[in-house]
Amino acid sequence: GKKLGYTFNHRNLHNVSLGQGQEVVAEQALDLAAEEGHWVILQNIHLVAKWLSSLEKKLEQHSEGSHRDFRVFISAEPAPCPESHVIPQGILENSIKITSEAPTGMHANLHKALDNFSQDTLEMCSQEKEFRSILFALCYFHAVVAERRKFGPQGWNRSYPFSTGDLTISVNVLHNYLEASSKVPYEDLRYLVGEIMYGGHITDDWDRRLCKTYLEEFIKPEMLEGELCLAPGFPLPGNMDYNGYHQYIDDALPPESPHLYGLHPNAEIGFLSQRSEQLLRTVLELQPRDGSAGEGAVGTREETVQALLEEMLEKLTDEFNMAELMAKVEERTPYAVVALQECERMNALTAEIRRSLAELELGLKGELTMTSDMENLQNSLFLDAVPEPWVKRSYPSTASLGSWFADLLARINELEAWTRDFSLPSTLWLGGFFNPQSILTAIMQTTARKNKWPLDKMTLQCDVTKKSREDFASAPREGAYVHGLFMEGARWDAQTGIITDARLKELTPAMPVMFIKAIPADKQDTRGMYPCPLYKTRQRGPTYVWTFNLKTKENPSKWVLAGVALLLQI
Repeated sequence: GKKLGYTFNHRNLHNVSLGQGQEVVAEQALDLAAEEGHWVILQNIHLVAKWLSSLEKKLEQHSEGSHRDFRVFISAEPAPCPESHVIPQGILENSIKITSEAPTGMHANLHKALDNFSQDTLEMCSQEKEFRSILFALCYFHAVVAERRKFGPQGWNRSYPFSTGDLTISVNVLHNYLEASSKVPYEDLRYLVGEIMYGGHITDDWDRRLCKTYLEEFIKPEMLEGELCLAPGFPLPGNMDYNGYHQYIDDALPPESPHLYGLHPNAEIGFLSQRSEQLLRTVLELQPRDGSAGEGAVGTREETVQALLEEMLEKLTDEFNMAELMAKVEERTPYAVVALQECERMNALTAEIRRSLAELELGLKGELTMTSDMENLQNSLFLDAVPEPWVKRSYPSTASLGSWFADLLARINELEAWTRDFSLPSTLWLGGFFNPQSILTAIMQTTARKNKWPLDKMTLQCDVTKKSREDFASAPREGAYVHGLFMEGARWDAQTGIITDARLKELTPAMPVMFIKAIPADKQDTRGMYPCPLYKTRQRGPTYVWTFNLKTKENPSKWVLAGVALLLQI
């Protein structure tokens, strides 16, 4: 075994960890094992993708005539996406496959988190009560952050590879700190766990706030006084032995629900609805693409696409005449600049739509040779999906093609109304902009010029009115009224003027018109406010636009854990 450079023990086991030129060693081990009836373990085969075809041939060669006790065990990390699948089909087909599925649900995740420790772990610290309480809270925290990803963007803006290593290292740090100090350094522990151990994975500022808020709720002095609930109906247990904690989870943890994560039950409805839509879209994409659209269907695939593109070309308006619009502008105010920029971007999008549809129409008539781009456009139109070339020139959207095109026409109408005389509309449809940040920045620029305030010392104040769009006849003297926003994770109570719990099955209730005005940053009142992020779509993450402070009587941490956000599209 030593000669060949791999591990060999009295059980006739050859263990080869691949990578760093170990392929030759693996082949020698396979040859010897096949002859002698040994076992071979090949670890991390995903690291040697180019060698796998040789491995497939070697296994095929030894499948006949080798010793009856010869066995090969192969391990690999799961591929992050289908394009990264490197294991040859032949190996997969001839193998008995075992996968390690991550636990699902808080019950399984909490047990698994606790399984990383033992009774000896619980007894290793001199401050036993403090150590055990914080250790259990850390296990719950780990289970929550790991399982919360199932709720999609409302759970985490981005997906993070939290692992049991983060938990065990955090517990080691806890042990070292408690041994070194007679007082529990709550703030230090929260910082190390939230900003380094777990926070080291986190790349989004709003996700970092969420992680920090969980730790502020779970690790604080009240935990030693028996007054802390990790979730509604689940108090932090007192001083127990290891088996006692496992039993406590079985006995006391409430049934699986979004409440265990601080989320509203609507979060589960939204997550399941999106999963169902994704499944149905996949099924639709799998249907045959040739011939008739199916028995009883109206016409062929080509006829369906032809009818759709004719309708779209008919409804699509002419491009904006930029020279004419610029001549009409008397003063290039920040608002006028935004309007012109939006018209330019709309022209680029509508020109591509018109060009590609006209090209496809000629292709369907047989006057042009069908290219791959034209076929992709045809498939997208048939599947009610927004074509990729349009997406590149467009704005973020999760809508199907029909809804997306209707939304596009509504945006064009808004721009046409605004550019007739370039006076600010009575209320702005904030979701109708390619770049909503530009109009919000224009509000600050206009106020800064008028009052001669420095722009970098200003911020936006958001006042939610009790009125709808139809109730406003003209724009305000300063700032702007905006409409078309929705809230996810909670709802706005117009009577009391605060955020409150959402109603069941109302996933994204509409907001009343909001009055946005610019004020000096030092005049901003942040007491009793929840800093609420505004996103363009429910995908959140990179579609972030701005932060608005909204009034709340509840602790803002409640809305952080609930993933409350404002959206421009639903």
